[in-house]
Amino acid sequence: MAKEETILRFEKVSFGFGIKKPILDEVSFTVRRGKKITIMGQNGAGKSTIFGLITGAHEQESGIINKVNGLTVALGRQVIPRNEMELTVREFFQQAFPQKVYDIDPRIDKVLDVVNLAIADHDKKIGAFSGGQQARLLLAYALIQNPDLLLLDEPTNNLDKAGIAHLTKFLVDYKKTVIVISHDAEFLNAFTHGVLYLDVNTHKVEQYVGDYLDVVKEIAVRIEKENRKNALLAKEIQENKDKANFFANKGGQMRMVAKRMREKAEELEEEKVDVRREDKTIRAFTIPAQEGLSGDVITITSCLVIKGHKAVEKKVKVVLRKNQHLLLQGPNGIGKSTLLESIANGTAKGTEIAKGVTVGYYRQDFSNLDFDKTVYDELAAVIDRPTEHAVRAAAASFLIAGELITTKIGHLSEGQKGLVAFVRLMLLKPGLLILDEPTNHINFRHLPVIAKALSDYEGAMIVVSHVPDFVSQIRIDEVLDLDK
Repeated sequence: MAKEETILRFEKVSFGFGIKKPILDEVSFTVRRGKKITIMGQNGAGKSTIFGLITGAHEQESGIINKVNGLTVALGRQVIPRNEMELTVREFFQQAFPQKVYDIDPRIDKVLDVVNLAIADHDKKIGAFSGGQQARLLLAYALIQNPDLLLLDEPTNNLDKAGIAHLTKFLVDYKKTVIVISHDAEFLNAFTHGVLYLDVNTHKVEQYVGDYLDVVKEIAVRIEKENRKNALLAKEIQENKDKANFFANKGGQMRMVAKRMREKAEELEEEKVDVRREDKTIRAFTIPAQEGLSGDVITITSCLVIKGHKAVEKKVKVVLRKNQHLLLQGPNGIGKSTLLESIANGTAKGTEIAKGVTVGYYRQDFSNLDFDKTVYDELAAVIDRPTEHAVRAAAASFLIAGELITTKIGHLSEGQKGLVAFVRLMLLKPGLLILDEPTNHINFRHLPVIAKALSDYEGAMIVVSHVPDFVSQIRIDEVLDLDK
């Protein structure tokens, strides 16, 4: 088959979750064989929905989705669902196939080698792996199917620097077709041939050719050009209206001239172009620190790290007081998330949190949010004597507004869950803030705002992040590297 043939085509495809929640409106685009395409768009715009339409998990309301005959598609999901955490590695990969595969172990080893993850025991439970290791398992799950079209949804989430570098090289060298959803600009620019931009305001998709940074520049130039054209038209429109008013007051035949001036102004109004609105950015915010903090907020004298697949006790000396920030470092699988979780729930041996300190915990999989609660109920639960206005105002500043406030947490996109988690921390007013990969799933436009809020936080803080640019924007007073 020809390398440049079109293997996927959307023709005026529309889709929504009910009448009041349109996602796509007569969207059209094409994907050619062997290309690496990025899908951009604001959190909740519907990027993952497009993947669902491609895989058949969703069915369009109108329009046509054409796939070349025999096209095989595999999806690398954002997260491993909770109900799969008890599966063994072997059971996890077996479910990628419609029928039982009897020689699956060699296939698993081969695909795990591709994603740079060594697992000797295929009977190990999925839930026993770190977030970064689970990210590699998700990619391997898609690759073991050997698809013609590989769909990757936020594949860099939870990956350490080495993992991102390995994935980037894999995608650069990969010969088949890939469509990627990601908010990591540097990662995307390494391999992207083109961009599909999903506009959350118009529910349309704009298709661009070029690498990621080329497209960002092209969009900026286009918006500037459209704004300039509209400004000139607005000036001419106002001049015609002013003349129309002037001649209308003269009476007689001048009224006909005034009418022509108004008609001209109306014609010019129609020439104005709809400028593509930029993705909205969350408002600047502050996470208030718990009042009355004094002395040592948290003391860590030892912790467990994973070395050679075994838990080893590591002696450390960390004391955080008010307004002190700690960066926790180490490669995937060393035990960072396990340590943070044990600190948050009060079970970490060798760790003491001062009595009465409120702990705010941003968990990378959001499992400390109640997915069956509405956004409103989840946020109201952390406020003493909550008012509807206070809850709605706080959520709106994080772009959680309108019907989203009454939506169940489990029905939100992963990015929207992350924003809800930040609203919750802001309302909680913690004395100790624990953040595990707070950039995961979040639109890159929001990250400088979040970094500023964390940098200004005046309580004690422990943060894990594998995104150097994000960390560089946060005030860090101490670093604990579990690998040293």
